[in-house]
Amino acid sequence: MTFSPVSPSLRNQIAVTAVAFVGFTGYTLVMPFLALYVRALGVSRDADVALWTGLALGLTPLITALCAPFWGRIGDRYGNKILVQRSLLSFIFVMIAMAFVTRPWHLVALRALQGLVAGYGGLTIAMVAMSVPRERMAHAIGVVQTAQRMGPAVGPIIGGILVPLVGLRGSFYAAAGIYVVAFLMITTMYAEPARQAAGGRRSGGVRFGNVLAFENFVVLMAVIFCLQLVDRSFGPILALHLEQLGYVQLSILSGVLFSVLAVSGALGHQLAATLLRTQSPRAVIAGAALAGAGGMSIFAAAATLWLLLPAMAIIGLSLGTALTAAFSAAGAVIPEDAHGVSFGFLTSASLIGSAISPVLSGLVVGHSFRVVFVTAAITLAALAIAVRRVMVERTPTVEQTPVLED
Repeated sequence: MTFSPVSPSLRNQIAVTAVAFVGFTGYTLVMPFLALYVRALGVSRDADVALWTGLALGLTPLITALCAPFWGRIGDRYGNKILVQRSLLSFIFVMIAMAFVTRPWHLVALRALQGLVAGYGGLTIAMVAMSVPRERMAHAIGVVQTAQRMGPAVGPIIGGILVPLVGLRGSFYAAAGIYVVAFLMITTMYAEPARQAAGGRRSGGVRFGNVLAFENFVVLMAVIFCLQLVDRSFGPILALHLEQLGYVQLSILSGVLFSVLAVSGALGHQLAATLLRTQSPRAVIAGAALAGAGGMSIFAAAATLWLLLPAMAIIGLSLGTALTAAFSAAGAVIPEDAHGVSFGFLTSASLIGSAISPVLSGLVVGHSFRVVFVTAAITLAALAIAVRRVMVERTPTVEQTPVLED
């Protein structure tokens, strides 16, 4: 009995998928509980806790967003593997350093420094897209995208169990260890495809301005920005909101809610692929955004877990569906020679939304955390109306359009 060897493209796909899952698990092991860590550093007022947490969560993706098109072009020229290795190493050292901070501004400074070399999530998408044949690209990207969603589903639960056992500072060591595993995986398992090593023929001559002229591209960047703005609004305040509602065991409960958001978001990716077979991206995005507004309204009004949990599931399903539809619509109009730079811009839109959201959440809190959820509901409703009115109708073939998740 003989066994056929694993093909290089399949080995690369397995490696990138595993790294995406492990890396995102490490990140969400500690970040959902960052507000509790800020409070442990001596910040007492809830509004100040939310503001410092928002700054710490937001600076890294903001700086990464500004660098994303540049790093995307570098990756197209010299290969993405070394960039991902560099990013994972930075996470290892930053997580260890976070365990030693004594002031909230130390967290903010470390996160800002990390932003210069972070952003491996978008790079893993480019890596798997480069590794597989064109006809398998959408499926391969979808698998990595699901891994990026499932990591945040597992991470908060692990963190919720670890924090009572090893403390908040000890959880940063655990996260650093997870990133060590991810670094070893990408180093030993992934082989740079020959077409990347050849050097920059895919997007070397594409101008940034040309990318923005693609049909619906600017509109879709705005859609992705708004969806991420809503998606990341929970980060700095969810644990504090639960505390205000009178709950205890905050790390466990907030971890469960974050996991529900992540799992339902992953299901939304699959739902979008099904819906796009019969409906246009414009209809799918608008419908999902409207459903998300409803879910966010329920979450804002709810005080019991039996309402908070299904509301969070509706929000995650809606955001996942809309994001996948938006990236699919963008992929349908991106020519092959503009692949790297174009997805760099989409990644920037996603990261800027991720960066601004926690800061805005910290600024608008006031005396009640509900105002954040009400604002998010209004944003999603307005987005649904804008998409219906502005976006050009197009029905792409889903199997031929890559999907990217930040």
